[in-house]
Order: sequence, then C-alpha cells, then structure tokens
Amino acid sequence: MQNANPSIPNQDQIRRAPKVLLHDHLDGGLRPGTIVDIARATGYDGLPETDPAKLGEWFRAAADSGSLERYLETFAHTCAVMQTEEALTRVAAECAEDLAADGVVYAEIRYAPEQHLEGGLTLEQVVEAVNEGFRQGERRAREDGNRIRVGALLTAMRHAARSQEIAELANRYRDLGVVGFDIAGAEAGYPPTRHLDAFEYLQRENNHFTIHAGEAFGLPSIWQALQWCGADRLGHGVRIIDDIQTDEDGGSVKLGRLAAYVRDKRVPLEMCPTSNLQTGAATSYREHPIGLLRRLHFRVTVNTDNRLMSGTSMSAEFEHLVEAFDYTLDDMQWFTVNAMKSAFIPFDERLAMINEVIKPGYAELKAEWLFERTAAAPPVASGSAADGG
Repeated sequence: MQNANPSIPNQDQIRRAPKVLLHDHLDGGLRPGTIVDIARATGYDGLPETDPAKLGEWFRAAADSGSLERYLETFAHTCAVMQTEEALTRVAAECAEDLAADGVVYAEIRYAPEQHLEGGLTLEQVVEAVNEGFRQGERRAREDGNRIRVGALLTAMRHAARSQEIAELANRYRDLGVVGFDIAGAEAGYPPTRHLDAFEYLQRENNHFTIHAGEAFGLPSIWQALQWCGADRLGHGVRIIDDIQTDEDGGSVKLGRLAAYVRDKRVPLEMCPTSNLQTGAATSYREHPIGLLRRLHFRVTVNTDNRLMSGTSMSAEFEHLVEAFDYTLDDMQWFTVNAMKSAFIPFDERLAMINEVIKPGYAELKAEWLFERTAAAPPVASGSAADGG
C-alpha cells in the first residue's frame, strides 16, 4: 500500500497509528488456538475443526456463507468455551493484548453476561472474571511496550427478557470496569422499545448505553433507538443512508429529517465495514456508506464487530478504507478522534487521550516522510560542491 502522497499511510503506519475501538464483541474475537485449548480442557467436543488454522478458516467461511444459520452457529461454539471464570479471564486478557498489539489505545468490548451461565457462574462472577482478564491484558500489553485501556459494555439480548437485570448489573459495576450497556441480537421482530424499562432506568441513573440499530431493519430501528429509547450511540447505524438522497454523480445531496437529526446531534455511528459486507448492509468497501457519511461529516467511527468471524482487525479495516477512498492519516485521525469523543469514559479522560496520545501519535506518523527522504538520499561524494570543494 505505497503511495507517492506521504499523507496516505502504508500498512506499517496504519498498524502503528493509535486507534480507538467502540464496537467489538468479546465472543467474536477469540484466538482459534484458545478455542481449541479450552474445548479440550473442558470436554467440549462440538468444534467443527480441532486444528487452530483450519478452525479459523471455518469461522470465516461460515461468516461469509450468506447463511444466517451458519453465522449464528459460530457464536454457539465461542460461547460454549466461555463458561468458566478461567476461560473468561483468558479470553478477555488475550483480547486486550491482541488489540494493543494492533495499535488500539482505547477499546470498549461488549459481551452478554447471560450467555455465560451454563457452567454455573452467576452474572456477577462473569463480570468480575472478564474485568480481571482485561486488567491482566492491559498489564501484559504494557510489558510488551504497548498501551491500551479497555472498558466493558454489558449486553442484553433483545430476544430475551433480562435487559432490566443486565442494566442494573451494568450500573453496579460502572466504576469497576464497566462503562455502559448495549442490546444486541436480531432486530426484526425485536424492536428496542421492548426494553424501554431498562433504558429509562439507565437514563435515571445517568448511565451510558448504545443500541444495535440500523444494521438489518432500517430507519425505523434507528428512529426507535434514538427517539423512544434515548441511545447515546448507534451500533452500526449503516442504514441511515436510506434517508439520504444523492443524484447520480453524488454532487447533490439531500438529508431526510432523521439523517439530519443524526448529523446535527452528532450521534456516533459505530460502523463495521467488513461485518457490514458479510451481513449484506453494503456490497463493497468502495460502495460502503461510510464514504458518503464521512464526506457529509456525520460522526462516523470505524470498528471490527467480530474479529474472528470477519478475519479482521482495526488495522485491516483501515487498510480497506484507505484503499477504497484514498484516505490519509488526517482521515484516520478524524475517525479516531470521533471515536474517542464518543467513548463512555469521563470527558476529561477522553480529552487527555485525544491530546496526549492520539494527536501526538498521528503527528509523529505525519512527520516520518521528512526523515525518510533524507535517509533515502544517496551519499554525497567527497570533494563535491555540497561540501564546498
């Protein structure tokens, strides 16, 4: 990914650039080798492959299959090996390590505690095991020369009836590693308004929450998430593009009422380009709505969703966008600052991350070309005019 324009990053610069991740599922980012190890230790014999490399390929093939049934089956396997405190702590620690190695400096990782109770754990034990894993991962990353801070988002499944219980759990642990709440699962037939009690409770408690909306179901899902439920952010939100009209050459743009509201209110959109392609919300990276939304200055963020199933990383997501839209380091910084502004930690901490970590990191990358040019210049022969001879 080399380009004559020094502001367009190469793969190495993309990896080293400080990145912020707001939408990533813990049960969608396991290392294949870890799945195999835990399955062997716990006696789970349902894996389709026991060789880590082949298992990783199976997960990606299932996610790319276009079959919702096969896609959902992938999570049955990851959740099956996340039913003990030891497993949850290991998975969370490795998640933090892997993200830090990829240049992520701040991440909010979501998971549904209710999906990890089959081994007899309580909801509280699940949360504490995951939090301990994130802290371990942060320490190991620091020992490896990387820095990352991880916050947890507790997810309630929209087809279940435990959202109030999970919201209260998120509130109890809000100063102990949990930074907010989320609902996930199939949008069609399970509108966010089914969980109004949980959202109203969180609002009374001045707590933060995001809602999966506008991925599969379209504008009504976005409208309900914002106007009925009061979401701080939209998980995906890619279908907001349905409320934006453009002419054939894209020169004339007209925003509908909902799209204008989302932009005017600076509602953060947690977009996951590769995942959106797999679910059919976009047809290619070049045609992904993120290009138009970035041009129109919506508060767009770049995310991974499920790193294992999508075979992706934050660096890979940015590589695709740089290739599709010729994005520069300034564009990467714009997306990253957007994400940090939208994080669920206190304002002064967000500001410090932007001013003391993100902006200096990008400034250093932008300056590299100045030194590369001199380093690549051929040596001047002795006695030439360059030394006054």
